[in-house]
Amino acid sequence: MTIDELIGRLEEYRDDLGGDAEVRLMTQQNWPFENTICGLASGEEILDASEEDEDAADEAVDAPDVVYLCEGEQLCYGTKRAWEVAY
Repeated sequence: MTIDELIGRLEEYRDDLGGDAEVRLMTQQNWPFENTICGLASGEEILDASEEDEDAADEAVDAPDVVYLCEGEQLCYGTKRAWEVAY
């Protein structure tokens, strides 16, 4: 999924649900969990941070032009139906 695709989908949901609707991350399709999203990080930011910390070089990513949604707190069990309706 690209940034433009994500923004387009979120705009559709904003029109239907309103701008105050919470965004959560559903993980693990076979044993789903609902999680908060604690933030975003780009590959470029991760690479820059790795360059500043020599001990973190093994934690670098290989794509600076990727945006990562970072999982926050696990809230509850999720539902497999999320993957059935996702497009």
